[in-house]
Amino acid sequence: MVGVGSCLPPRQVANEELAERLGRSSEWMFQRSGIRFRHIVDPGTTSGDLAVAAGREALVRSAVGDVAAVVVATTSPDRLCPGTAPSVASRLGLAGAAALDVQAVCAGFVYGLGVAQGLIAAGTADSVLVIGTDTFSLMVDPDDPTSMLFGDGAGAVVLRSGHCEEPGALGPCVLGSDGGGRDLITVRGGGSEERSEACGAPADPYLRVEGREVFRRALEQMDSASRAALDAARWKPQDVDRIVPHQANARITAMLTDRLSIEADRALSNIEQVGNTSAASIPILLDHACCAGDLKPGHRVLLTAFGGGLTWGATTLVWPHLARPH
Repeated sequence: MVGVGSCLPPRQVANEELAERLGRSSEWMFQRSGIRFRHIVDPGTTSGDLAVAAGREALVRSAVGDVAAVVVATTSPDRLCPGTAPSVASRLGLAGAAALDVQAVCAGFVYGLGVAQGLIAAGTADSVLVIGTDTFSLMVDPDDPTSMLFGDGAGAVVLRSGHCEEPGALGPCVLGSDGGGRDLITVRGGGSEERSEACGAPADPYLRVEGREVFRRALEQMDSASRAALDAARWKPQDVDRIVPHQANARITAMLTDRLSIEADRALSNIEQVGNTSAASIPILLDHACCAGDLKPGHRVLLTAFGGGLTWGATTLVWPHLARPH
């Protein structure tokens, strides 16, 4: 990992702005989720727009120049067809680079790291730009209380080939899935399953989340994946200087660190200010923590995420020296 960047839309929405419509107090929202604010795109702004801004920042700060491949993790692509990644690559001046989307919902960025790692290890690419970007504010039912959880944003990292002992080298990516839980986090409308129906009412176009079961499964699978990633890196939980979990819920983070026996103050979080930005949450947090000095060279870092699919993943790295914005 040689560069990191992020982009949040300028419009910030506080809990108070949602309280009357959702029939919940702003403090209730915070107590249930750890969220006070989220950033929301203005009309006409897309996931691809955010991805381009975050990707450009990561490229500039990496000093790599052109990359050979672009991987975009998103559940809110600009179009159903084609993928968002080729357009993002072109707008970044990377026409001709390999470009593909990864769809693993909130675990998408960790899956994207695994894809990039494989491209580099296979010799297909010597450098890869991995972007997580989502605009879930365009997918949620505005009258559903779960809409309070989601914000928009994008985060990006640049990976290059190197030696496994170098700072910034990714450890093995532990990835898993369980399609039997696909209805726990889902948007039913718009896909071929709906379109193949001969008749009937249109499928639900909004994101639906079975909160309690998702909470339980997220905690269980992030715990398991984290332990597997630590074992692969030959680290013990007490070796972890910083854990960077997907920012789904502050209570999940607190319970996860407790289960892993990692001190609570080693968990990085920005959920209070940005909410759940799905595939973008980990790279945005990496960028914010890097800029704030909360990630220092030599820190042993654990990344872990859980998303719809169901999907989950985790990996490790020793934090390198990275350039910060001027």
